Amino acid sequence: MYHSRFIGTHFEAGYKWGKNVLDKKGSIAKQHTFKITEERKEFAKKCIPVYKKFYPEILEEIKGIAEGQKILYEDLYTFLLSMYCFEFDNKCTCFAVRKDKKIIFGRNSDFIIELEHLYDSCYYKIKNSYSFIGNTTAFTEIEDGINEYGLSAGLTFVYPKIRKPGLNSGFLIRYILEKCKTVKEAIMKLKKIPIASAQVITLADKAGNMVVVECNPKKIKIIYPEKNKNFVVSTNNFYSLEMKEFRNPKELDDWQSDERYKTVYIALSENENNYSFEFVKDLLSGKYGFICQYNRKKGADTVWSSIYILDENKIYRAEGNPLRKEYKEDKRLKFI
Repeated sequence: MYHSRFIGTHFEAGYKWGKNVLDKKGSIAKQHTFKITEERKEFAKKCIPVYKKFYPEILEEIKGIAEGQKILYEDLYTFLLSMYCFEFDNKCTCFAVRKDKKIIFGRNSDFIIELEHLYDSCYYKIKNSYSFIGNTTAFTEIEDGINEYGLSAGLTFVYPKIRKPGLNSGFLIRYILEKCKTVKEAIMKLKKIPIASAQVITLADKAGNMVVVECNPKKIKIIYPEKNKNFVVSTNNFYSLEMKEFRNPKELDDWQSDERYKTVYIALSENENNYSFEFVKDLLSGKYGFICQYNRKKGADTVWSSIYILDENKIYRAEGNPLRKEYKEDKRLKFI
């Protein structure tokens, strides 16, 4: 993984990153995953007013990247704002646990290995925003991270049966990390911002609050830990009664999402007195059942694994499948 730094204004940070990538790796628009269609163009244009109202600074960052890359701003925002709204690519597993004062957030990111060398763990220290560490398979958007106040957030993507102009999964996580200090504050924002895609967002903060938010353009369901349980879990599907109609189509390959959910749910239920860093590592590494044991020959794998120990202000990440890669501490972020 790369370890990019975004510092200054949103535009300055975007321009510097875009130029640096162009000089060292070439144009991002030449990657075959850079998909631009007329349908996506029309959808992205309809999203622009929402971003101008709720998150105008991210448009400035996209403009900066486009200038640094010497590509059209319209093409770049089309690619980014329509992401997660048309295709179903990213897979992942996410959970949070609490034991006394111990609060741990864990997430595996599963994706195609073809682009493994391009994935990034970013350090953001943007003016007028909270600092954070965020990991991504796509620049600018964030898939999991933690900010300087100890609020952690991660997405698990769900098949987009419906879409509507708004913020997509990656920008919702980015917005939360930049703008919110607590789970309560993040929930309030999610209820106000128009949502474009379908996803489950897992949240945890230093006070021990944790939830999963199942949401799409039509509905939002806040799910708290069950009675007498101190954990929440999500994979690439909806599990609440309210969101049942939006579950993945049965014929869809969601990389054994239900099996991953079952693995984590059972392990967390049966080991509530053992919520520790070592236990979370073992769970994410597949020692309690299927979660990351993919066949790389098929072109997919767990491409990183994150552990945030909120009560200790510590960040750990395995840059690759945790079955084979060690977790290393990331000390870039200064916590408040």
